[in-house]
This record gives sequence, C-alpha cells and structure tokens, in this order.
Amino acid sequence: MRKWWPLTVVCAGSFLFLLDTTVVTVALPRIGAELEAPIGQLQWVTNVYTLVLAVLMLAMGSLADRFGLRRVFLAGLAVFGPAALACGLSPDIGVLIAARGVQAIGGAALAVTGFALLAASYEGRARGTAISVFFAVNGLGAAAGPVVGGVLTEYFGWPSVFFVNVPLALATGLFALRAVRPDEPGRPGRFDVAGAVWFAVGAASLVHGLTSDRWALVVSVLGFAGFVVVERRRAEPMLDLRLFRDGGFSTLIACAAASTLTFAALVYVSLWLGLSRSPVAAGLELAPLAVASFLTSTLLGKALHRFPPRTLLGAGVLVGALGCVSLLLVAIPLGLAVTGVGVGIAGPAMGAAIAAAAPPGRAGMAAGIMTTTRQFGQTLGVAVLGIAYQAGGLTPVYVVAAVAGGVTGLLALVPRKQARVPA
Repeated sequence: MRKWWPLTVVCAGSFLFLLDTTVVTVALPRIGAELEAPIGQLQWVTNVYTLVLAVLMLAMGSLADRFGLRRVFLAGLAVFGPAALACGLSPDIGVLIAARGVQAIGGAALAVTGFALLAASYEGRARGTAISVFFAVNGLGAAAGPVVGGVLTEYFGWPSVFFVNVPLALATGLFALRAVRPDEPGRPGRFDVAGAVWFAVGAASLVHGLTSDRWALVVSVLGFAGFVVVERRRAEPMLDLRLFRDGGFSTLIACAAASTLTFAALVYVSLWLGLSRSPVAAGLELAPLAVASFLTSTLLGKALHRFPPRTLLGAGVLVGALGCVSLLLVAIPLGLAVTGVGVGIAGPAMGAAIAAAAPPGRAGMAAGIMTTTRQFGQTLGVAVLGIAYQAGGLTPVYVVAAVAGGVTGLLALVPRKQARVPA
C-alpha cells in the first residue's frame, strides 16, 4: 500500500488546485452581486488564476529540477492555503483578484511538481496506472468544481469556496512530509531568471491584448522573441527549444492546447447556467462531465501502455470536439458526458507522451511544458471564447472549441516519430 502513497499525495494536491480552478465559476454571479463587480472584473477572478499558472509553470519546473520536487511541492501548499484564506476574506473585487493571483503561485508549484513526482516515482505499467488515476482525479477536480461550488455558495456563501482549501492544504502538506521521500540532489547551475522574465512578459501581454488593449499584442511578440533568443543562448535553458524541431512533439503540444478549450468553454457554460439557475442546480447539471471523465480515465489505466499515447490523445481531442457539437445540437447533459469521455482519454495519453519524452533529471521541465501548455491554453481559451460569448452567447463558443479540437485531433492521428526531450 505504501507504494501508492506518493500517488495519493500528488492526487490530493492536484485535486486541490484544479478544484479551485472551476469551483469559483458557479459562485461568480453571487460574488458579482455582493461585491458590486461588473462582468469584466468578474472574468479576472478566473483569468488571473489561470494566467499566473501559465506564466509560472515553466519556471516552477526549472526550480523543481534544481531544488527538489518535494521542496517545491510543499512550498506550493504553504502559499496556496493562506492565499485561499485571503480570498475568502476579501472585502472587494480588487483584493479578491490580487489574492487569487497569489494563490495561483502556489497552484503552479503544485501542478508542475505533482506530475513530475509521478514520473519520477513509477515505471512501466505502474506509471501508466498512476498517470491514469492522476488524470482521473484531475478531471474530477476540475469538473466537480461547479457542483461543490454550487453547494457551498448556496448554503454557506461564496467565501466558503475559498475557505474549504485551507484545511485541505494543511492536511495534504502533513501527509506529504511522511509519504514522499526526501529530495535527491538537484541539477547544478543558475536559475534562468532572464528566460522566466521574458516568458512572463510575452504571456501576460498576450492575454491582456486579447482581453483589453490590442497594443499589448506588440509587447507580447517582443516578449516571446526575447524569450527565444535567451533560451537559445543558454547551456541550461528553462525550455529546451530543440524539442520543437520534431513535428510530432509540436503536434502533441497543439493537441494539449486544443484540449483545454473544453474547460475554457466550461467557464461560460457554468456562467450561463449560474445566471439562469440556482448554484446547486447549475452545479448538478455539470455533473455528467465529471463522472464521464473520472470513469474513462480510471478504466483507461489498465490499457494505457498498449496504445501509442499520441494516437489516444488525438482520439480524445476528437471526442471532446464531438462533445462540443453535441452541446450545440443536442442537449447539455449529453454533450457534457461526451466531452467528459474525450477529456478522460486525452489527459492520460498526454501525460504518458510527455513522461516518455523526459530524460532523467528533467522531469520538472517536461511537466512544466505540459502544464504550461494546458493552463496557458485555457487562459487564452477563456479570453478568445469570451469574445465569442459576448458576440453571440454559447453557440459561437461551442463552434470555436469544436473546430479547434477537430483539426488538431486529426493532425495528432497522422503517424510521426516519437519525440524525446534532448538530454
């Protein structure tokens, strides 16, 4: 049983930060009413969390490789819990947004080190089982958030969706001290401060440009250009750009980004339901996504090692796109269930592909690539789909998500050589 203790700790930490990614969505109408905040500010309660995650995950992966996965994981919990308390105590929308940004710093550490700990702790069939369970819990945490958020908001008020994280973070930290073995010596060398700064400028400016000021897109281009120049010159870069010379890996990353549009679309589905139903009713209507995702990921664990991960990833993204079509043409419960199946296939397949591409000692970088792609993709998805939602409601949101998923899913099914992160 002790063999699976690291998996239990990682799942607890991942469930904690992913639950908090979506638990807020159903509470947004109540938060807006009580704090007198317009929808533009309410969007930033979600956007700032996913944006900070996307900006910091590569850096957290590099820190984990150098200072140890266990240390960075525990540090993430130490930030996440108190920040959640500050969110619940926020007297106005500005303080809430700021506290959510701080909370996301801890969330970034949890996201990166969690998957990296799994890749470092398990091999062979056990790794496939661990990855499947990990993504099953991820899907449950992300999709169950609206259900939990609806119950907490309706019966205990919106601050309770943040307060619940405090004891959970404390309990997870205490268990991690016992269950996760101490860190081995990390990689030598200096932390890539310049790379982290340039990437942060590029990522933050891109999202700001999509949501507010279009001139920020110019700053984004300059930021990413500076990041590429810096990374190409470093002997120990935060992101090894040689990896993207392989077309198969680039397609993998594109599919990972497209798969996040599912949860980006979920933000607006949840917002629409929250405006037209009670918090509990809105949360329960989203339950088919959580159930389907959890069951699919759990069942896939036994067969994950038998199929090429990229093929499964492409199939999962295509099923997710079909789910968006079902949301548009059939009914929300069926569409959410089909989407959940796609998420349950794509998540473990993506994790297995990234884990296979990571050489010894670079689990943090590999996890940083995966989690950055997913979170940054979701942040951009929320921004882009927000434009679609304001233009025509949920219909264009479904169309954009379905088209993006369909195209990238088909690309993933084209046979290519398996990529591997250079050592």
